[in-house]
Amino acid sequence: MTAIGVAAGAGAAQWGLAYGLSVVAWQPVRAGIGEGLWSSGLAWVLWIGATSTVLGAVCAARLGTRAAAAGQVAHGPGFVLRTVMALAAAIGALVTVPLVMLPARAAQRADTFQPEVTAGAYAVIGVVVGLVVAVVAVNVRVIAANIMATTAWVWVLVAVSVVDAVRAGRTVGTAQLAAWQFTDRGWFRDTVYLPGALLMLGGALLIGVVSALPADRRTDNRVGIAISGTFGPLLAAAAYFLTAPRPAAWAEQLSAYLFAPYAVIGGLAGSVLVAVLGPLRPRRRPAVDSPAPAPVDATADEPELTEWTATLSGRSEPTPASSSQEPQALQRPAAAPAADETTVEITPAATGRATATRPTATEPTATEPEVPKPRKRRGSGAR
Repeated sequence: MTAIGVAAGAGAAQWGLAYGLSVVAWQPVRAGIGEGLWSSGLAWVLWIGATSTVLGAVCAARLGTRAAAAGQVAHGPGFVLRTVMALAAAIGALVTVPLVMLPARAAQRADTFQPEVTAGAYAVIGVVVGLVVAVVAVNVRVIAANIMATTAWVWVLVAVSVVDAVRAGRTVGTAQLAAWQFTDRGWFRDTVYLPGALLMLGGALLIGVVSALPADRRTDNRVGIAISGTFGPLLAAAAYFLTAPRPAAWAEQLSAYLFAPYAVIGGLAGSVLVAVLGPLRPRRRPAVDSPAPAPVDATADEPELTEWTATLSGRSEPTPASSSQEPQALQRPAAAPAADETTVEITPAATGRATATRPTATEPTATEPEVPKPRKRRGSGAR
C-alpha cells in the first residue's frame, strides 16, 4: 500500500507542477507551434509516468529497510518483496493516465480523432518503462539515488526556464524536458543548440559523480556504481526516443532529442570515474580506542609510613598489611603453663627431707630430682 500511495502522490504532484507552470499545454495542432507543444507534452507524459513508478517503489523499499533496522520487523524486504513493491508502484502510477487523458481532449489533430487516447497510451508506456527501471532501482541503492537526483535536477531546471520564459515574454509550453534555452546564440546550423547540449551533458556528468560518491564511501558493488550514472538520463532519453518529434517541431526540442543519448554517455562517464578512482582515494582508518590506564593503588607505596603511624599511635598489634605477611607461627602466642600445676624439687637439706616448691612464671619446666648418697656413720666399728 505504501508503494501505491507514494507513486500516486508523486504522479499527481508532478502533473500539478506541470499544469501549474504551463510546462504542458494541450492545444489544437494547426501549425509548427502546435506540433512542438504536442511532442513536448508526450515526452513529459512518458517521463512523469516512469519517474512516478520509480519514486514509489524506491520510497517503499527504503521504508521497509528502515523498519527492519529499527527492529519493527524481523528482516528487510528481499528481492521478491522488492519486485512486488515495484509492481504496486506501477499500479499507483496509473493515476497519471486520467490526469493526462482529460486535458488532452483539447489537442485536436488531423491524424487522430481521439488525441486523449494517444496521450493515455503514452502514460501507460511510461509506467511500463518505469516498472522495468524500478525493479533494478529497488535492488541497487546507487541507481535509485541517481534517478532521484536526476528528477530533482529536471524540476529545478524547469522552474528556472519558466521564470526565464516569463521574463522574456515567450509563450507557454516552452520548458523542454532536461533542456533550457537560456540564450539566443549558440545555434549550429539552426538545428543543434550547443549551450543547451553542454548543459545537458554537464548535468548528467555531475549527477553521475555526486550520486555515486556515497556508494563509494559505503564500498558498494563496483559494477553497480559504474552503471548507475546511465539510469537517470536514460529515462529522459527514452521519453525523447519514443515520442520522436517531427522536423516541424521546435528546433530546441529537436536539439534535446539529438543530444539526449549523449547525456546517457555523460552520466556513465561520471559514475565510471568514481568507480575507477574510488579505490585509489585514501580512506580514513577507524579510530581504535586506547586501553584505559590501570588504577594506581595510593597505599601500595606507603607500607613503612603505615607501620610508623601505627607505632606512633600506640598500637602494639601490627597493621593488616604487615600482619598478613608474617608467618602464621609467629602470630600465635606461646602457650602459658597451667596455673594449678606444681613442680616438686627435692634438694638435699640438713634434715634430709625433700621440699616442694612452686615454680615461677620464668621457670616453666621442672628439674629432675637428685637422689642423696648414703652417709657412713663414724664410730660404728666392729666391737
